[in-house]
Amino acid sequence: MPCRRSRRRNIAPTVTSVRSVDVLVVGAGLAGLHTARLLAEQGFDVVVVDRRRSLSAGIRTTGIFVRRTLDDFDLPDHLLGPAIRDVLLYPPSRRAPIRLTSDRDEYRVADMAGIYEHAHRAAEAAGAQIALGVRYAGAAMGLVRFAGADPVTTRFVVGADGARSTVARDLGLDVNRRLLVGAEIVHPIAPTTAAPTFHCVLDPRVAPGYLAWVIDDGQHAHIGVAGYPGAMRAGIRHLLEEFAAHAPGRTAAAGPGVRRGRPIPGGGGLRRVGGPGRLLVGDAAGAVSPLTAGGLDPCLRMSELAAKVAGGYLRTGDQRELYRYDGSALRARFRGRLLLRRALAGIRSPAAAEAAVAALRTRAGRAVAARILFGDGSFPTVAPVTANPLAG
Repeated sequence: MPCRRSRRRNIAPTVTSVRSVDVLVVGAGLAGLHTARLLAEQGFDVVVVDRRRSLSAGIRTTGIFVRRTLDDFDLPDHLLGPAIRDVLLYPPSRRAPIRLTSDRDEYRVADMAGIYEHAHRAAEAAGAQIALGVRYAGAAMGLVRFAGADPVTTRFVVGADGARSTVARDLGLDVNRRLLVGAEIVHPIAPTTAAPTFHCVLDPRVAPGYLAWVIDDGQHAHIGVAGYPGAMRAGIRHLLEEFAAHAPGRTAAAGPGVRRGRPIPGGGGLRRVGGPGRLLVGDAAGAVSPLTAGGLDPCLRMSELAAKVAGGYLRTGDQRELYRYDGSALRARFRGRLLLRRALAGIRSPAAAEAAVAALRTRAGRAVAARILFGDGSFPTVAPVTANPLAG
């Protein structure tokens, strides 16, 4: 019987090529797209991922831009509603609201689907790659994994993935623990020549710790409530329906509406928002005014700073470049707003809310309300520091 030779098969090792990028941005909201554009304009290889397949899906913000943002940032005018100068502030009874009128255009409500698409195109035009329908699945040692796409290695990760940031947890940064929850109904309205008004209702029965509101962008009305979920006597959907049924200033719907909802950081900005090779922007960084809960102005301003410090770090490798991205410095400038936020959260009964609105009817009270609603300091800029806020 002939001897059978063993046949050895030469199996070449399989080498999987993993793409390397300079910056990975997780989240294609306004903060993530703006940061991506600015970094791409500096010449970095930037990739943005978002689990949504369309940026017009799952919009969560009302889209109110304040005067300071409108003055400082180049937003497409055709995507902004008519300018708003009048605010009506109502007590729980809805009787005798306080009217505050500015001599300047204070607010404009944006078509946020259009704003996101504009930011998307701007980021791509700068050289960033936007990958939609890709869910972030974790990061370690510079390797980032996804559900629905191959992993990448990256020199820098930007977490722009919202108030409940997974990136923040994975990369050892602070996470938002004090959250409001907000919801609104958005429906089309018939054209009108009436001057738009921002209606704000202080009523802890429907919006404990915050406000209910009615505002329109010239084409759609936004009716919303927000507050601390632990203090709500019913689910937010029920409270929204209750408020919408008798909301002051509501315009009749000219067609079917949609619902939006999201958690809102309420802690005044996180302390540890960056470190070597990583940082947070937008809601992930708690970049929301602790008093007004406005987030669009903060997200743009913090994104500008984030792109500057990340770019400097990537060019030099010097961790001192990141010292300017200091959440503690930001919180220090929020002390007054944080105190007012605690005072607002302490209004837990209709009687207390009626008394608070009555106090705002005084000359001093109206001055305080006007400063909050019309003031220039919607969100402070973080000043450079010399100490190392990233230690620990």
